[in-house]
Amino acid sequence: MEKKIINTTNAPAPIGPYSQAVQIGGLLFVSGQVAINPATGNIDATDVIGETHQVMHNIKAILSEAGMDFSHIVKTTIFLSDMSLFATVNEIYGKYFQSNFPARETVAVKGLPKNVNVEISVTAGK
Repeated sequence: MEKKIINTTNAPAPIGPYSQAVQIGGLLFVSGQVAINPATGNIDATDVIGETHQVMHNIKAILSEAGMDFSHIVKTTIFLSDMSLFATVNEIYGKYFQSNFPARETVAVKGLPKNVNVEISVTAGK
């Protein structure tokens, strides 16, 4: 199977040696997204609510570039700076899915890139 790199200017450019997403066959592996606004290159969100929405918008842009949407997501991983943010992030995250929710794990970590509070990676398939 051929590996295809997915890249869009509608999501933040990678801040390291990785791709926004890699597609192989019908699977799409989206790298962890943080709340970088692709238009400014900055973290414009002022709270975890804004961060989570920006992360989901970034994921949406990458999925769209690959011809997919949230219904194609089969697995997510959510990284939080503090587990006390879980309920807020979970509520916003849930609004981006209609049904048949993906498998998921959520973990709290000591630190995230750019000192954000939330990072989400996904795997999608069609």
